[in-house]
Amino acid sequence: MDDLPIFVKWIETLTWVVQTAEKFPKRVRGTLTDRLINLMFDVVEDFTEARYAKNKAFILRRANLKLEKIRIILRIAHEQKILPHAGYKHGIYRINEVGKMLGGWLKQQEEEK
Repeated sequence: MDDLPIFVKWIETLTWVVQTAEKFPKRVRGTLTDRLINLMFDVVEDFTEARYAKNKAFILRRANLKLEKIRIILRIAHEQKILPHAGYKHGIYRINEVGKMLGGWLKQQEEEK
């Protein structure tokens, strides 16, 4: 799995999010933080599953939807002043990088049909 650039990039992003979310206030750790980290790990599972699945496009679209949910959670954290502006910009940049890679992978799968 390490040879897939999207997987490597996502693990870097996941590591950053986990380290950042650990600094969130205790009042949101059981809700916002848990939801964010769970979605991040769900995407790892989707990428792993897509690598070995016949119908990759379905799984990749599911992962793409999760990226959008992660973006929304980061925006909420930013608007609630839980995530500083610089952290928000950095997180969205990382998510968008992976989103572009995911879009390319999805396009490739749809062209192969």
